[in-house]
Amino acid sequence: MIVNWNGGDDNLTCLDSLLAQSLAQEQCVFVDNASQDGSLERVRARFPGVRVLAQSKNLGYGGGNNLGIALALERGAQAVLIVNNDVTLAPGALAALALALEQNPKVGIVGPRVLYRDQPELVWAAGGMLSWRENLTTLRGHRRRDGAPWNHKHIVDYVLGCALLVRREVFEQAGLFDDRYFAYTEDVDFGLRARQAGWQSMVVGEVAALHAPSSATGGGYNPRRKYMMAVNSVWFLRRYGGLRQWLRFLLFDVASLPGAWLVGLFQGRSRAVLAKGLGIWHGLWRRRIRAEMLEPGSSWFW
Repeated sequence: MIVNWNGGDDNLTCLDSLLAQSLAQEQCVFVDNASQDGSLERVRARFPGVRVLAQSKNLGYGGGNNLGIALALERGAQAVLIVNNDVTLAPGALAALALALEQNPKVGIVGPRVLYRDQPELVWAAGGMLSWRENLTTLRGHRRRDGAPWNHKHIVDYVLGCALLVRREVFEQAGLFDDRYFAYTEDVDFGLRARQAGWQSMVVGEVAALHAPSSATGGGYNPRRKYMMAVNSVWFLRRYGGLRQWLRFLLFDVASLPGAWLVGLFQGRSRAVLAKGLGIWHGLWRRRIRAEMLEPGSSWFW
Protein backbone atom coordinates (compact mmCIF):
# COMPACT_ATOMS: atom_id res chain seq x y z
CA MET A 1 0.00 0.00 0.00
CA ILE A 2 1.03 3.58 -0.73
CA VAL A 3 0.10 6.94 0.78
CA ASN A 4 0.35 9.94 -1.53
CA TRP A 5 0.46 13.67 -0.97
CA ASN A 6 1.38 15.53 -4.16
CA GLY A 7 3.80 12.77 -5.11
CA GLY A 8 3.76 13.37 -8.86
CA ASP A 9 5.06 10.62 -11.11
CA ASP A 10 6.91 8.93 -8.24
CA ASN A 11 3.63 7.11 -7.61
CA LEU A 12 3.71 5.53 -11.05
CA THR A 13 7.30 4.32 -10.67
CA CYS A 14 6.55 2.95 -7.22
CA LEU A 15 3.45 1.08 -8.38
CA ASP A 16 5.34 -0.33 -11.35
CA SER A 17 7.93 -1.75 -8.94
CA LEU A 18 5.19 -3.28 -6.76
CA LEU A 19 3.47 -4.94 -9.71
CA ALA A 20 6.86 -6.32 -10.75
CA GLN A 21 6.81 -8.24 -7.42
CA SER A 22 4.00 -10.40 -8.91
CA LEU A 23 1.31 -8.39 -7.14
CA ALA A 24 -1.97 -7.81 -8.95
CA GLN A 25 -3.36 -4.29 -9.16
CA GLU A 26 -6.30 -5.40 -7.02
CA GLN A 27 -3.86 -6.21 -4.18
CA CYS A 28 -2.55 -2.65 -4.09
CA VAL A 29 -4.18 0.08 -1.99
CA PHE A 30 -3.46 3.71 -2.84
CA VAL A 31 -4.44 6.33 -0.25
CA ASP A 32 -4.44 9.90 -1.51
CA ASN A 33 -4.17 12.63 1.14
CA ALA A 34 -6.00 15.39 -0.77
CA SER A 35 -3.30 15.88 -3.41
CA GLN A 36 -3.58 18.89 -5.69
CA ASP A 37 -0.93 18.08 -8.29
CA GLY A 38 -2.96 15.71 -10.45
CA SER A 39 -1.08 12.66 -9.17
CA LEU A 40 -4.27 10.89 -8.06
CA GLU A 41 -5.79 11.24 -11.52
CA ARG A 42 -2.63 9.88 -13.17
CA VAL A 43 -2.66 6.82 -10.91
CA ARG A 44 -6.32 6.14 -11.64
CA ALA A 45 -5.74 6.42 -15.39
CA ARG A 46 -2.70 4.15 -15.51
CA PHE A 47 -3.69 1.60 -12.85
CA PRO A 48 -7.49 1.25 -13.00
CA GLY A 49 -7.46 -1.94 -10.91
CA VAL A 50 -5.70 -0.39 -7.89
CA ARG A 51 -7.99 0.22 -4.91
CA VAL A 52 -7.99 4.00 -4.34
CA LEU A 53 -9.00 5.68 -1.08
CA ALA A 54 -9.23 9.41 -1.89
CA GLN A 55 -9.36 11.70 1.14
CA SER A 56 -10.71 15.23 1.37
CA LYS A 57 -7.89 16.34 3.71
CA ASN A 58 -4.31 15.42 4.47
CA LEU A 59 -4.32 12.74 7.18
CA GLY A 60 -0.53 12.49 7.38
CA TYR A 61 1.61 9.39 7.07
CA GLY A 62 0.07 7.49 9.97
CA GLY A 63 -3.54 8.40 9.29
CA GLY A 64 -3.30 7.60 5.60
CA ASN A 65 -1.54 4.29 6.16
CA ASN A 66 -4.01 3.27 8.85
CA LEU A 67 -6.86 3.53 6.34
CA GLY A 68 -5.09 1.24 3.92
CA ILE A 69 -3.97 -1.19 6.63
CA ALA A 70 -7.51 -1.48 7.98
CA LEU A 71 -8.82 -2.25 4.49
CA ALA A 72 -6.11 -4.86 3.87
CA LEU A 73 -6.84 -6.60 7.18
CA GLU A 74 -10.56 -6.49 6.48
CA ARG A 75 -9.88 -8.24 3.18
CA GLY A 76 -7.99 -11.00 4.99
CA ALA A 77 -4.35 -10.02 4.40
CA GLN A 78 -1.92 -12.01 6.56
CA ALA A 79 0.82 -9.41 6.04
CA VAL A 80 0.76 -5.82 4.80
CA LEU A 81 3.48 -4.23 2.68
CA ILE A 82 3.83 -0.48 3.28
CA VAL A 83 5.99 1.65 0.99
CA ASN A 84 6.49 5.36 0.49
CA ASN A 85 5.63 6.58 -2.97
CA ASP A 86 9.24 7.68 -3.51
CA VAL A 87 10.45 4.09 -3.03
CA THR A 88 11.12 1.42 -5.64
CA LEU A 89 11.74 -2.20 -4.66
CA ALA A 90 14.33 -4.34 -6.38
CA PRO A 91 12.94 -7.38 -8.23
CA GLY A 92 12.25 -10.25 -5.84
CA ALA A 93 12.33 -8.02 -2.76
CA LEU A 94 8.81 -8.82 -1.59
CA ALA A 95 9.35 -12.58 -1.91
CA ALA A 96 12.54 -12.31 0.16
CA LEU A 97 10.79 -10.27 2.85
CA ALA A 98 7.89 -12.72 3.02
CA LEU A 99 10.32 -15.65 3.28
CA ALA A 100 12.10 -13.92 6.17
CA LEU A 101 8.81 -13.67 8.07
CA GLU A 102 8.05 -17.32 7.33
CA GLN A 103 11.44 -18.52 8.53
CA ASN A 104 11.57 -16.33 11.67
CA PRO A 105 8.36 -16.76 13.69
CA LYS A 106 9.44 -14.27 16.37
CA VAL A 107 9.95 -11.53 13.77
CA GLY A 108 6.87 -9.43 13.07
CA ILE A 109 8.28 -6.59 10.95
CA VAL A 110 10.83 -6.84 8.13
CA GLY A 111 12.24 -4.39 5.62
CA PRO A 112 15.03 -4.14 3.03
CA ARG A 113 18.21 -2.14 3.28
CA VAL A 114 17.44 1.24 1.76
CA LEU A 115 19.74 3.02 -0.69
CA TYR A 116 19.65 6.58 -1.98
CA ARG A 117 17.75 6.73 -5.24
CA ASP A 118 20.15 9.29 -6.73
CA GLN A 119 23.26 7.66 -5.19
CA PRO A 120 22.54 3.92 -5.07
CA GLU A 121 26.10 3.18 -4.05
CA LEU A 122 25.31 4.74 -0.64
CA VAL A 123 23.17 3.37 2.17
CA TRP A 124 20.41 5.58 3.49
CA ALA A 125 19.44 3.14 6.25
CA ALA A 126 19.74 -0.53 7.10
CA GLY A 127 17.21 -0.26 9.89
CA GLY A 128 17.14 2.08 12.86
CA MET A 129 18.40 1.93 16.43
CA LEU A 130 17.38 4.02 19.41
CA SER A 131 20.34 6.11 20.57
CA TRP A 132 18.55 8.80 22.61
CA ARG A 133 20.96 11.30 21.07
CA GLU A 134 20.34 13.66 18.14
CA ASN A 135 16.84 13.00 16.80
CA LEU A 136 16.70 10.12 19.33
CA THR A 137 17.61 7.42 16.78
CA THR A 138 20.46 6.36 14.52
CA LEU A 139 20.09 5.07 10.97
CA ARG A 140 22.36 2.03 10.56
CA GLY A 141 24.85 2.54 7.75
CA HIS A 142 23.69 6.07 7.00
CA ARG A 143 25.80 7.60 4.19
CA ARG A 144 28.11 4.58 4.21
CA ARG A 145 29.08 2.82 1.00
CA ASP A 146 26.84 -0.11 0.24
CA GLY A 147 28.49 -3.47 0.69
CA ALA A 148 28.99 -6.56 2.81
CA PRO A 149 28.34 -4.99 6.26
CA TRP A 150 24.76 -4.17 5.27
CA ASN A 151 23.88 -7.10 3.00
CA HIS A 152 22.70 -9.55 5.65
CA LYS A 153 19.85 -9.96 8.14
CA HIS A 154 20.03 -7.95 11.33
CA ILE A 155 17.66 -7.43 14.28
CA VAL A 156 16.99 -3.71 14.75
CA ASP A 157 14.95 -1.51 17.06
CA TYR A 158 12.67 -0.51 14.21
CA VAL A 159 12.27 -0.81 10.45
CA LEU A 160 12.07 2.48 8.58
CA GLY A 161 8.54 3.41 7.56
CA CYS A 162 9.48 3.92 3.92
CA ALA A 163 9.43 0.15 3.23
CA LEU A 164 8.24 -2.55 5.62
CA LEU A 165 6.26 -5.79 5.62
CA VAL A 166 4.22 -6.38 8.79
CA ARG A 167 2.46 -9.51 10.05
CA ARG A 168 -1.25 -9.25 10.65
CA GLU A 169 -0.72 -10.33 14.28
CA VAL A 170 1.50 -7.31 14.97
CA PHE A 171 -1.31 -4.92 14.08
CA GLU A 172 -3.77 -6.97 16.10
CA GLN A 173 -1.56 -6.96 19.20
CA ALA A 174 0.33 -3.65 18.99
CA GLY A 175 -2.20 -1.53 17.11
CA LEU A 176 -1.78 0.57 13.98
CA PHE A 177 0.40 3.67 13.56
CA ASP A 178 -0.13 6.50 16.04
CA ASP A 179 -1.55 9.14 13.69
CA ARG A 180 -1.02 11.91 16.24
CA TYR A 181 2.58 12.17 15.04
CA PHE A 182 1.24 13.11 11.57
CA ALA A 183 4.65 12.65 9.93
CA TYR A 184 7.96 11.26 11.25
CA THR A 185 8.59 9.10 14.33
CA GLU A 186 5.51 6.87 13.78
CA ASP A 187 7.79 4.06 12.60
CA VAL A 188 9.96 4.30 15.72
CA ASP A 189 6.89 4.32 17.96
CA PHE A 190 5.38 1.38 16.05
CA GLY A 191 8.58 -0.64 16.33
CA LEU A 192 8.71 -0.12 20.09
CA ARG A 193 5.09 -1.08 20.58
CA ALA A 194 5.65 -4.20 18.50
CA ARG A 195 8.65 -5.10 20.68
CA GLN A 196 6.58 -4.56 23.81
CA ALA A 197 4.06 -7.01 22.35
CA GLY A 198 6.82 -9.60 21.92
CA TRP A 199 7.78 -9.09 18.26
CA GLN A 200 11.21 -8.47 16.75
CA SER A 201 12.03 -6.20 13.81
CA MET A 202 14.52 -7.30 11.17
CA VAL A 203 16.31 -5.76 8.21
CA VAL A 204 16.68 -8.24 5.36
CA GLY A 205 19.85 -6.78 3.93
CA GLU A 206 20.05 -9.19 1.03
CA VAL A 207 17.42 -7.11 -0.78
CA ALA A 208 17.33 -3.39 -1.44
CA ALA A 209 14.96 -0.50 -2.03
CA LEU A 210 15.77 2.85 -3.60
CA HIS A 211 14.46 5.91 -1.77
CA ALA A 212 14.39 9.69 -2.15
CA PRO A 213 14.29 10.58 1.57
CA SER A 214 11.66 13.06 2.76
CA SER A 215 10.69 14.05 -0.77
CA ALA A 216 7.14 14.95 0.31
CA THR A 217 8.41 17.54 2.79
CA GLY A 218 11.27 18.94 0.74
CA GLY A 219 14.05 16.44 1.44
CA GLY A 220 17.29 16.82 3.33
CA TYR A 221 17.98 19.25 6.15
CA ASN A 222 15.01 21.55 5.52
CA PRO A 223 12.97 23.64 8.01
CA ARG A 224 9.66 21.82 7.63
CA ARG A 225 11.18 18.39 8.16
CA LYS A 226 13.32 19.50 11.13
CA TYR A 227 10.33 21.20 12.75
CA MET A 228 8.18 18.06 12.52
CA MET A 229 10.92 15.77 13.77
CA ALA A 230 11.54 18.08 16.74
CA VAL A 231 7.88 18.27 17.74
CA ASN A 232 7.53 14.50 17.56
CA SER A 233 10.79 13.84 19.41
CA VAL A 234 9.35 15.60 22.44
CA TRP A 235 6.10 13.63 22.23
CA PHE A 236 8.05 10.39 21.85
CA LEU A 237 10.13 11.23 24.91
CA ARG A 238 7.01 12.06 26.85
CA ARG A 239 5.76 8.53 26.14
CA TYR A 240 8.93 6.46 26.45
CA GLY A 241 11.68 8.53 28.04
CA GLY A 242 12.90 8.50 31.61
CA LEU A 243 15.15 10.99 33.36
CA ARG A 244 18.29 9.69 31.63
CA GLN A 245 16.71 9.91 28.18
CA TRP A 246 15.46 13.46 28.80
CA LEU A 247 18.92 14.55 29.96
CA ARG A 248 20.54 13.08 26.85
CA PHE A 249 17.96 14.88 24.70
CA LEU A 250 18.68 18.19 26.44
CA LEU A 251 22.41 17.68 25.97
CA PHE A 252 22.55 16.45 22.38
CA ASP A 253 19.49 18.13 20.83
CA VAL A 254 18.82 21.29 22.83
CA ALA A 255 22.18 22.47 24.16
CA SER A 256 23.75 21.91 20.74
CA LEU A 257 21.34 24.25 18.93
CA PRO A 258 23.39 27.49 19.27
CA GLY A 259 26.47 25.82 17.81
CA ALA A 260 24.42 24.17 15.07
CA TRP A 261 22.93 27.55 14.20
CA LEU A 262 26.38 29.16 13.88
CA VAL A 263 27.57 26.35 11.63
CA GLY A 264 24.32 26.60 9.71
CA LEU A 265 25.03 30.21 8.83
CA PHE A 266 27.88 29.01 6.62
CA GLN A 267 26.03 25.98 5.28
CA GLY A 268 22.69 27.57 4.47
CA ARG A 269 20.97 25.64 7.27
CA SER A 270 20.39 28.31 9.89
CA ARG A 271 16.65 28.56 9.20
CA ALA A 272 16.26 24.78 9.56
CA VAL A 273 18.05 24.92 12.93
CA LEU A 274 15.71 27.65 14.13
CA ALA A 275 12.74 25.60 12.91
CA LYS A 276 14.01 22.67 14.94
CA GLY A 277 14.22 24.87 18.02
CA LEU A 278 10.67 26.05 17.43
CA GLY A 279 9.53 22.44 17.06
CA ILE A 280 11.10 21.51 20.40
CA TRP A 281 9.40 24.49 22.04
CA HIS A 282 6.02 23.60 20.53
CA GLY A 283 6.42 19.98 21.59
CA LEU A 284 7.17 21.01 25.15
CA TRP A 285 4.00 23.13 25.08
CA ARG A 286 2.07 20.06 23.86
CA ARG A 287 1.35 21.33 20.39
CA ARG A 288 0.73 18.74 17.68
CA ILE A 289 1.44 18.91 13.96
CA ARG A 290 -1.57 19.78 11.81
CA ALA A 291 -1.83 19.55 8.04
CA GLU A 292 -2.43 23.27 7.55
CA MET A 293 0.82 24.07 9.39
CA LEU A 294 2.82 22.42 6.60
CA GLU A 295 1.45 24.35 3.63
CA PRO A 296 3.98 26.61 1.87
CA GLY A 297 3.81 30.07 3.37
CA SER A 298 2.09 28.93 6.57
CA SER A 299 5.27 29.70 8.53
CA TRP A 300 8.13 32.13 8.22
CA PHE A 301 10.42 29.09 8.07
CA TRP A 302 8.92 27.53 4.90
